[in-house]
Amino acid sequence: MIEIVFSESAGGGLKQAQHCGEGPYAGYVAVIHAAGATPTREEIRQACEQSEAQQRLAWEHAVPLGGDPADVYTFSLLLNVGDIAQEAFWTRRKAVLERLYGVYPNGEGQAAAGELVRSAEERLKALLKRASAGEDVRIWYSDQPEELCGFYWMMEQLGQLGRHGKIRLIKLPGWEAVDEKTARHASAWAEVDPEEYYRYLPLEQESTPELEATCAARWRDLQRENAPLRAVTGGQLTGAAETFYDDLIHREIAAEPESFQEAMVIGRILGKYEPGIGDTYLALRINAMIGAGELEETAPAAADAPSYHRILKKRCL
Repeated sequence: MIEIVFSESAGGGLKQAQHCGEGPYAGYVAVIHAAGATPTREEIRQACEQSEAQQRLAWEHAVPLGGDPADVYTFSLLLNVGDIAQEAFWTRRKAVLERLYGVYPNGEGQAAAGELVRSAEERLKALLKRASAGEDVRIWYSDQPEELCGFYWMMEQLGQLGRHGKIRLIKLPGWEAVDEKTARHASAWAEVDPEEYYRYLPLEQESTPELEATCAARWRDLQRENAPLRAVTGGQLTGAAETFYDDLIHREIAAEPESFQEAMVIGRILGKYEPGIGDTYLALRINAMIGAGELEETAPAAADAPSYHRILKKRCL
């Protein structure tokens, strides 16, 4: 079966999930502590033992999905951001990704953008060839804007074939009960541990021609609108202005001292609000605020670090 996801992290997780639980556990443990905190050797030992036990238990209870890593097709195109017009689609995508990844040093971002688009175009051709030959397709998606855009786009692509295998859908449910007192939340498949993927198989549903046509029509509407952003509001994927997330940025900057590290603000926004937008877009919006005179750079990022690792100072925010 062809498996489709919409981020590199989700693609890696799904490939691992295909064989989770097979053979003896052979994991590793990383300990991350808060900035400024210095854990003792005993605290580190206890944290490692606890994490190791949890990971081992998850591995032993996991059910492998099966399949081959070559069946996993990842499309990390960030379709919730920027130009999505049909004409010269791949060229436009490359330009959007180059702008977003321009925050990375030494031209690394531009090179990565080019490779992502090139590989995605090749994967799509291979996927459509297999689907048109009758192979079933399974799409893993959620209400997170990037994945939801990817889902509509892929349904439109498959719809153009006219003839294809079955389309199976697994939508991430969001909030889930862990036990009587605890619930957990994942906004996108990248946040799901590989050992957990098998638990979502009962949610699989088979698509219908009516759903495929509706999704394809919605994607074409979004393409015609071609807004700067696409966001989920009121449960619907809609076009949005490029300033859509500025209020979150202003709110978190207001809580900072006069001088602050930009990366800390971006990290807090992503963790606190799960906005469905990436670090690079937030960095571009903060850069626009610098251009508008709201902030100023007082210390640049290191030469080998993303530009948003700089120190900023408030002016009239």
